[in-house]
Amino acid sequence: MTMSDQPVFVFGSNLAGFHGKGAALYARKKHGAEQYIGVGRTGNAYAIPTKDGQLKTLPLDQIRHYVNGFIGYAQQNPDLEFEVTRIGCGLAGYQDQDIAPMFQTAPGNCRLPDGWRL
Repeated sequence: MTMSDQPVFVFGSNLAGFHGKGAALYARKKHGAEQYIGVGRTGNAYAIPTKDGQLKTLPLDQIRHYVNGFIGYAQQNPDLEFEVTRIGCGLAGYQDQDIAPMFQTAPGNCRLPDGWRL
């Protein structure tokens, strides 16, 4: 577990790191996600970009690249627990069936949204 005994909050972000709406705003206010850092771990949060620096939705293959980076981080940190939100399924406009398959290799220390782990 983390120092605060809370799982790391994993949320969809944008490459500009502007955490102004949705789960990103929650991550900034409640989990210490740093403004203007759109990829990776800050505070007790982990940002996975689903939008570019101009807040346009990224293509699925680019999101998959960032998801793979997160999965590697989770595998390298088995002592941490991760609470994964429905990244890409809110403001970015994707459906669960678009994003969930990207997380099929996520290790057991990742709590995935309902229906995301097959």
